[in-house]
Amino acid sequence: MKKGFRLASVLRARQAQEDAARGEVLRARRDAAQAADEAAAKDRTLANHEVPDEDTARALVAALTARQAMAATLAIARQLAVVAESRVDEQTQELTEAAKRRRTVEKLAERHAEQARRHAQAADQSMLDELATSDPIRAAAREVRS
Repeated sequence: MKKGFRLASVLRARQAQEDAARGEVLRARRDAAQAADEAAAKDRTLANHEVPDEDTARALVAALTARQAMAATLAIARQLAVVAESRVDEQTQELTEAAKRRRTVEKLAERHAEQARRHAQAADQSMLDELATSDPIRAAAREVRS
């Protein structure tokens, strides 16, 4: 029972997987925040876009075309923000799964440590019992010889 925990390397690997998943969640959150910021900036740009005061058809068509293009880029930016948020959810779920896998091996390590502690305690108790029972026998043997 003096062997170490055989799954220690598995536990380290699971911890590394959880750390990597945590990093992915942080990256996904950062990307989602950037996507949301870009969508908000495009929304402000579209809201601030003014139609020219000129009554010429050409100026009006150009302004409406530009506004339509801005609206299209805003729609794309919003869609990218939604995709980025779903990636955050996926990465968070992966982090949860990695934590569960790590915890499973951790529980095994805790059980192993408890079993090793009990085994050592039993060995110590056995040694004490042996000393306690052998001392009176040795004393009696000395008396018989004397």
